Amino acid sequence: MDYTQITQQEEEQMLATIGVSSVDELFEAIPASIRCKEVLDLPPALSELELQRALREMADHNNGAHDMTCFMGAGAYDHFSPVLIDQLVGRGEFLTAYTPYQSEASQGSLQAFFEFQTQVARLAGLDIANASLYDGATAAAEAVLLALNATGKRRVLVADTVHPDTRTVIKSYLGDLPAEYIELPSSDGHVSAETVRSYLDNDTAAVMIQSPNVWGLIEDSKGCFDATHEQDKTIAVAVFNPIASAMLHSPGACGADIATAEGQPLGVPLSFGGPYLGLFAARSTFLRKMPGRIIGQTKDVDGRRCFCLTLQTREQHIRGAKATSNVCTNQGLLALRATMFMSTLGTNGLREMAEQCYHKAHYLANQIAKLPGFRLTFEGPFFNEFCVTCPENVTAIVEAGKRRGILVGVAPSGRRMSSIGNPNQLIIAVTEKRTKKEMDSLVNLFRTFTEGSDKVTS
Repeated sequence: MDYTQITQQEEEQMLATIGVSSVDELFEAIPASIRCKEVLDLPPALSELELQRALREMADHNNGAHDMTCFMGAGAYDHFSPVLIDQLVGRGEFLTAYTPYQSEASQGSLQAFFEFQTQVARLAGLDIANASLYDGATAAAEAVLLALNATGKRRVLVADTVHPDTRTVIKSYLGDLPAEYIELPSSDGHVSAETVRSYLDNDTAAVMIQSPNVWGLIEDSKGCFDATHEQDKTIAVAVFNPIASAMLHSPGACGADIATAEGQPLGVPLSFGGPYLGLFAARSTFLRKMPGRIIGQTKDVDGRRCFCLTLQTREQHIRGAKATSNVCTNQGLLALRATMFMSTLGTNGLREMAEQCYHKAHYLANQIAKLPGFRLTFEGPFFNEFCVTCPENVTAIVEAGKRRGILVGVAPSGRRMSSIGNPNQLIIAVTEKRTKKEMDSLVNLFRTFTEGSDKVTS
């Protein structure tokens, strides 16, 4: 795309075409009192070469998993992605952020979405999945809306161990609806079945539990969802990690009726925060109430296997009164990446990835827990992420890590995490990409902060 502004001659031609003599005349419909009269405070124009150099210098200030050893997680993870995915997804027939409508969609695209749905349903342990949503947080919010619509009840119980961004999005969705949002309090990093049971009533539409939760801990999902189902028609909603599902019990096996997830771990680059991919699966009971699109398999007039957009529940496609969601598109290109990722790794590869995450995280957690002044904040099983309480405010540790080329983790007391923790806590994530040498380097960095040791200064 040419970034150069239009020329004076082109501007005059455009004004002449629409029948005005100047830009001032073009904007005269805007009251003069609110028009900007000052010259914009912009730096001098740059040549393309100078502009590229300036942008490169600005980009160099970014630090991320591309140039540092990454132990950050809390919802976005530095997983390995086979290079063939970039090669395949970059082909001309795929490379568009636009999601084609029925008449535009090729059989190849439809089949890819169908495979995506199949793989997500298997990971979730549920009957059906849609062709993706925007991201994990909006997928969770859509699950809540489905529960409200399907049950006619008004209360939603969300564990306070669900990621704070997800909870914020849900509250935003419910802001103008006649619905009551209630957070289930946790104890020692977990939400118990007894807590779920104590908050349930006849008007509870859904109970949402995330596992592994925001602290990395594996919740008693089965216990919580069994308690949920003691209330007639109340829907159990699981927020899950798709990599962990290759190793742990699936949401469906734990009793979830709906499962949502952030699909970024499935071959989607970190990209400094997005765009990402929402996964949504459910029991077949909710087929006609699911948001987004569902691709179905059928046969053409010659009996050949083919695919089509089967269900779409937004008002543009069905009568408004029967619409269940205003979701208007899916993350087609990222869903395709996820499909390629899962197909490339296969069942065994995905499980091996999950096992490597698990074992490496537990090695690192054990090494850190041996350091004087450091301890694991919570007890209980975890997958690839855990919270550490440090001997001092983690700000100095985070900065020391950056000086050594290590992103040591996410501070739960920070703005990114809505200040859910205290200043001495650090959430550390370990993926299959981390080596023993990298984990030992992190332990050595922490060791310099142990009681009686000198602080890192460079």
